[in-house]
Amino acid sequence: QVRLVESGGGLVQPGQSLRLSCKASGFIFRLNTMGWYRQTPGKQRELVATITSGHSTNYTDSVRGRFTISRDNVRSFVYLQMNSLKPEDTAVYYCNLYRSSTNYWGQGTQVTVSS
Repeated sequence: QVRLVESGGGLVQPGQSLRLSCKASGFIFRLNTMGWYRQTPGKQRELVATITSGHSTNYTDSVRGRFTISRDNVRSFVYLQMNSLKPEDTAVYYCNLYRSSTNYWGQGTQVTVSS
């Protein structure tokens, strides 16, 4: 069974950095595209970044240049390095797998950026 477990969220001040981790299990991790999404109350869940099995990456415009998605296929981890954080980055961040027409999500980890 697919399992995605996020960690690394917390409270930081604007301009600081945070690194999120997602431990994946229950599928052949190295063969699948993975993603990070985020959601704030009253808003749709939004794509942040994706990384393919070939390590190609894609970012939403608001985070490009500040965030970096990466993966470790040996340990089945996907990471999101978040630099120069802004208050508008505050959200619950979710790890995502889309496989066989099904979305799989972790439990989410809260990121709060505030002075």
